[in-house]
Amino acid sequence: MFGSTTAFSSFSVDDLDSARLFYGGTLGLQVTEESDHDMQVLFLTLAGGARIFVYPKGDEHTPASFTVLNFQVDDIEAAVDALTAKGVEFQRYPGFEFDDKGIVRDPRGPEAVAWFTDPAQNVLALMQR
Repeated sequence: MFGSTTAFSSFSVDDLDSARLFYGGTLGLQVTEESDHDMQVLFLTLAGGARIFVYPKGDEHTPASFTVLNFQVDDIEAAVDALTAKGVEFQRYPGFEFDDKGIVRDPRGPEAVAWFTDPAQNVLALMQR
């Protein structure tokens, strides 16, 4: 039914300017600002052309309690080092075993993940497969 329909994901932030700087500057994504129903919003463009709608909720924003974006990387250690150098702090959630960089490795295979948050405390992840 929706196989040929354009779709996109979205999430809220508490400060659009901070989000623009983080996603565009820190993460290096293409960020465009648009007006939507008299409200300024952001669109993040990912590799392959997918777009993510980011909208402001100000004081009403509640950070997502789940990972809103996963970035697949070839070298998770290099990606963690690059983001750490830009001031990003990696999260350590209960129930997982982390290395000193905050990376969780799957003992059954080559998968690894490292979680971090945006300025609005939405959860993001680096994943290496």
